[in-house]
Amino acid sequence: MLAISPRKIVHIIYLAREGTVGDSEAHAFIGGLNEDEQASLTAVAWVGRGAFEPEEYDEAVATAISEATTPTADYLLGMPHLAENLESGLEALGIDVTGEEEDFLRQGS
Repeated sequence: MLAISPRKIVHIIYLAREGTVGDSEAHAFIGGLNEDEQASLTAVAWVGRGAFEPEEYDEAVATAISEATTPTADYLLGMPHLAENLESGLEALGIDVTGEEEDFLRQGS
């Protein structure tokens, strides 16, 4: 289903929560993702904020690809409540990231 690993999304959630401290790292991390990963990440955020229903995920990915006009990192990091949207999107899609969150916190990165 997702073209991006849940672990990468968890990483972005934590970077987004760091605010200005994490902005440059988050920008570089998102910019380093391939096009499919970026589109999938955007689609998860859109599902989380209610722009698409979970069953419309594939349509959201296609829209993210076809309508991209700015760098994905700029777009997503300018989105209010990015971390919350990503969390809500994962939950709506039925993706449990508890294990990834625990691993992420344990490794401290």
